[in-house]
Amino acid sequence: MAAAAATKFNGNVKKALAGLRRINLEGLRWRVFDAKGQVLGRLAAQISTVIQGKDKPTYTPYREDGDMCIVLNAKDIAVTGRKMTDKVYYWHTGYIGHLKQRTLKDQMAKDPTEVIRKAVLRMLPRNKLRDDRDRKLRIFTGSEHPFNDRPLEPYMMPPRKVRELRPRVRRAMVRAQKKAEGQQQKGDSGKIARRKKESLLLETSASNHLPSSYLGFVCSGDEFDCS
Repeated sequence: MAAAAATKFNGNVKKALAGLRRINLEGLRWRVFDAKGQVLGRLAAQISTVIQGKDKPTYTPYREDGDMCIVLNAKDIAVTGRKMTDKVYYWHTGYIGHLKQRTLKDQMAKDPTEVIRKAVLRMLPRNKLRDDRDRKLRIFTGSEHPFNDRPLEPYMMPPRKVRELRPRVRRAMVRAQKKAEGQQQKGDSGKIARRKKESLLLETSASNHLPSSYLGFVCSGDEFDCS
């Protein structure tokens, strides 16, 4: 069954199935996370909770009871702010002066699965269970994976809680909104006044039988001199 499902998978099957023999799959659930449009940190927090087994009433810190986590659509992950260009990954080759760095944007173009893997692993405790939990995390760039023969369970992400604005920020936003509305009303009233001046000048020129050249001389641009 696993071989038949793996043949339909177009990606790296060897990498996707690596380390499964070292995992005791008896009694484990296969949870599927869809990363499309999800914020990176919030998704990684939910994955780290499931992969440690903290969502189970039988959770024990020194036991490995976490479920298998399959993450799909890693290339469509979202980040907030300017993290795409400001977040930088550093690593050292071991040679003197060989400190390497890569921005999140470049890492997404190179391998988006490593972005989610690093985010999840850095949320896990640094102990002997970390490697076992890492093997239970399977991340794929697209929506295809070789585990279709398993009893998969889609994971429902909790709704995002939007924090209320602080009173000072709320007052600042209200002042800015009122200022913008006032400027818009002022601009509309100015346009109306200019139109009234133009119509008045046209009426006076028609009543006094003034030539059109005189009207063009007085009405220069948007300003009108009716004195």
